Amino acid sequence: MPAYNPPLENIRFVLNEVLGAETLASLPGYEEVTPDLMDQILEEGAKICRDVLFPLNQSGDEEGCVLENGVVRTPRGFKQAYDTFAQGGWCGLSADPVYGGMGMPVLVNTVMQEMICSANMSFGMYPGLSQGAYEALHSMGTDAQKQTYLPKLITGEWAGTMCLTEPHCGTDLGLIKTKAQPEGDDSCKISGTKIFISAGEHDLTDNIIHLVLARLPDAPEGVKGISLFVVPKFLPEEDGSIGAHNRVTCGSIEHKMGIKASSTCVINLDEAKGWLVGEPHKGLKAMFIMMNAARLGVAMQGLGIAEVAQQNAVLYARERLQMRALDGAKAPEKPADPIIVHPDVRRMLLTGKAFCEGARALSYWVSMKLDLSLKHPDEAVRQEADDLVALLTPVIKAYQTDMGFEVASLAMQVYGGHGYIREQGIEQYTRDARIAMIYEGTNGIQALDLVGRKMSQGFGRLLRRFFHPVQAYIEVNQSNAKMQEFIFPLAKAFSKLQQATATIAQKGLKDPNEAGAASTDYLRMFALVAMGYMWAQMAQAALKKLETGAGGRDDFYESKLVTARFFFARMLPESDARFKAVMAGADSVMTLKAASF
Repeated sequence: MPAYNPPLENIRFVLNEVLGAETLASLPGYEEVTPDLMDQILEEGAKICRDVLFPLNQSGDEEGCVLENGVVRTPRGFKQAYDTFAQGGWCGLSADPVYGGMGMPVLVNTVMQEMICSANMSFGMYPGLSQGAYEALHSMGTDAQKQTYLPKLITGEWAGTMCLTEPHCGTDLGLIKTKAQPEGDDSCKISGTKIFISAGEHDLTDNIIHLVLARLPDAPEGVKGISLFVVPKFLPEEDGSIGAHNRVTCGSIEHKMGIKASSTCVINLDEAKGWLVGEPHKGLKAMFIMMNAARLGVAMQGLGIAEVAQQNAVLYARERLQMRALDGAKAPEKPADPIIVHPDVRRMLLTGKAFCEGARALSYWVSMKLDLSLKHPDEAVRQEADDLVALLTPVIKAYQTDMGFEVASLAMQVYGGHGYIREQGIEQYTRDARIAMIYEGTNGIQALDLVGRKMSQGFGRLLRRFFHPVQAYIEVNQSNAKMQEFIFPLAKAFSKLQQATATIAQKGLKDPNEAGAASTDYLRMFALVAMGYMWAQMAQAALKKLETGAGGRDDFYESKLVTARFFFARMLPESDARFKAVMAGADSVMTLKAASF
């Protein structure tokens, strides 16, 4: 049986010693968010993830969801767990207090997302989709829509979904066919079929609020003709209770490779009653509000799965006896040594450790910037933070989900044949992790977003939000003798990232295929440099503690330095190979005729 222990010590290190999360209390609305309060919230969150959600992960995967008479039944224990989760206020952790939310920083919610995804990724889909619906309605909804839906979404009494994809279109939403026919009042009749709708139907809540992309009769072609509608499963009454069943039904549920306890539905709308959210034909803007929130959440799925898989791989490697260490027995009193003595096992474990700890710092840093973009009183600071979040969202979504799958696969490799067997629970993490690389925009789409939209936006303004602080950090610390082993490789990789950026920008203007062919390698370079920037700061924080007094935690800080050295020696050099691939150009990718594949 697998195990999970929320990594609170590592979380506190990033929040308090690397990022200085206590500064959030200076923002309007966060005045009471002290480090002690954040710590208390995360302690309670860790308990519910470890004691309530995690025990249902393996059984939920084995049982899955069942469609009975139009209603999806979630696995045993999920309803009770959801009620406990909702009653604890976790559905509204970072939601607006005006509508009943706790008003915590996005950063606190991000930490909670990581722990939920480690404990039970399938369960996390249900409140996760509700959060996307909440974000869109809070930003774009009318006052009446906010009063009707937000309090119920925040308490968890009602759930939400995002109904975007159709059988003939996924990424290219300009092809959607779902229709919206205006009625005499302010409503429309929505007709169409949506597929791959996560949490589209379930038995956890009294009502499900679908946010649906559809076309009005006068809609122009393409994405400029998309509108967003709120379509509840049950029509709300004026007093807030639920009324008649709307014409929204679940046609089937998908039988999937992973996240089997999350219901992935075909949703049929047969003249269902819906109401416009935002302006007509402006649904793309509202959709990106949902998608950006979802992409950050999916990045945390990659980290969450990697963390729990890594924890179990370490436990197994410490206990599994196989052969003797290459340089002589380490446990002579035993018939063989634990496999953690073997170099290749250590390579796999250190890869997982370096990724999890670096990605945690990177994700939390982006979340703090998101808090600044929402709350800082200075508009220039808000804009700068928003730019950085926009730039790094596709980077962390793609890189962290790629690596989440890789670390889960490495964990299975550490287990050997036992990892391939269901009862150990490790193979589930590999299956669950795989979808995160696909939904909310495949990782190839994230790479195209980076080179096609974010790179050129504001004449490179978004890029400068990252390049300038990294350059400044390198210049300030390059003369520090104790930091040179981290700063020099970072500076080298950063220089190549800048060179690759200039090359893509130049070639891409003449031939967009040049940018497209380079995009995935470029995103990976970007992510590795961003991780290097985080690891340098973590190493610096560890050095400071060891110099000034580690409070009996010397081993913890020494492990940070050793892991940082592994990252810079073994993982960051991948950026060199990615640089060469970027500079190779598009010809080797684009010249083969389609018929010759």
